[in-house]
Amino acid sequence: MPFTPFHLGPAIAVGLPLRKYMHAPTFIVANLVLDIEPLLVLVFGLGFPLHGYLHTLALALVVGLLLGVVMFKIEKLMSPFYRKVKLETDKPLRVRSFLSAGVFGSVLHVLFDAFLYSEMEPFFPLAVNPLLDLHLSMSQVYMYCVYLGIFGIIFYVCLLVYSLNKRTAKA
Repeated sequence: MPFTPFHLGPAIAVGLPLRKYMHAPTFIVANLVLDIEPLLVLVFGLGFPLHGYLHTLALALVVGLLLGVVMFKIEKLMSPFYRKVKLETDKPLRVRSFLSAGVFGSVLHVLFDAFLYSEMEPFFPLAVNPLLDLHLSMSQVYMYCVYLGIFGIIFYVCLLVYSLNKRTAKA
């Protein structure tokens, strides 16, 4: 899904409910960051597949770990904002919550795309994509992402309403 919003659906549907255990902002960004690869390939006319190196499980794991470290390093700066918009709870998370969110998010991205793109080799150095052979159509995968997005939005709205009700009850 080259730089599409479809990866946001699974990101919020999984990341928000698990935000007490896994850093949700890191998970959300990890679900999106790998699409920098197809963007760069298209913008600069590179002679690489749209879903090439970063869309392998090995490099997705590395990107996820690096993202987890970066997000952990900027946590003190960003935490007030994350808490205000209810992406974090008041309970501080350990570095492993950032690392696992980065890895899980980037790997999930690769797995969703692997159903769709014949040029992908998610299990590189093996030059195969066995997930492509499951014959899921692009519209089926996209609709799954849309349904997850709807669930995530409903969950987020409920979080906001609960937070407002809680704040109103204290006043």
